[in-house]
Amino acid sequence: MSTLDVVLILLAGTAAGAINAAVGSGSLITFPTLLALGYPPVLANVSNNIGLVPGGVASVWGYRRELADQRRRLLVLGSMSVLGGATGAVLLLVLPDSAFRAVVPVLIAVAALLVAVQPWIARALARRPGRTGRPDVGPAALAATATCGVYGGYFGGAQGILLVGLLGTVMTETLQRLNALKNGLVTCVNAVAAVTFLVVAPAQVDWRVVALIAIGSSAGGLLGARVGRRLPQPVLRGVIVVVGLVAIVNLLL
Repeated sequence: MSTLDVVLILLAGTAAGAINAAVGSGSLITFPTLLALGYPPVLANVSNNIGLVPGGVASVWGYRRELADQRRRLLVLGSMSVLGGATGAVLLLVLPDSAFRAVVPVLIAVAALLVAVQPWIARALARRPGRTGRPDVGPAALAATATCGVYGGYFGGAQGILLVGLLGTVMTETLQRLNALKNGLVTCVNAVAAVTFLVVAPAQVDWRVVALIAIGSSAGGLLGARVGRRLPQPVLRGVIVVVGLVAIVNLLL
């Protein structure tokens, strides 16, 4: 690993941690960066997933005030995230690399589309009245969380935006509190997927990559949680979409 590689991975991890905390879809920065540096897709996805866990913990800490009265919701929905994340991680490991190479461009395209339409999702959610009482968790919310967990365990790009979009359609809540909940649930998915990878396929982990992304994403997670929606999201969104398109072309070639 060259010095340039170290710098690029560290910067990508920092950007991903900040984007994950404030918007979601930070993996669309780190994953294509690892692919561009020559890492195999499955190894890049596994190492990226593990490295982003500390960043998720940092973002949860940054949003601890918004999560203080959502502990019951986080516990209930978190169990579905754990189940879905483990399922997605197993699918990643049991399916052949050729399947991952074929599916990932589609997943990145879907994720990039979700990022592109996120402003419309956010505005639709912002128009809905918030509720300060104890939130209810119905079957639709459980199903949506489990589905996002499977997606996140297999490939984590834009799972946060997918979560906010789906949960916002079945719950009455403010966008900021949904974003805080999203950080907690995505961290649950990444954590259980990371444990699955470490137990089942430790050979697919590059610990140098993990360490660099972990350091960067932790710093970025704290920064993103602090700045929140005051970040220049249109610029970040444009960068993510462009990087996602570059990753699709790279994989197809």
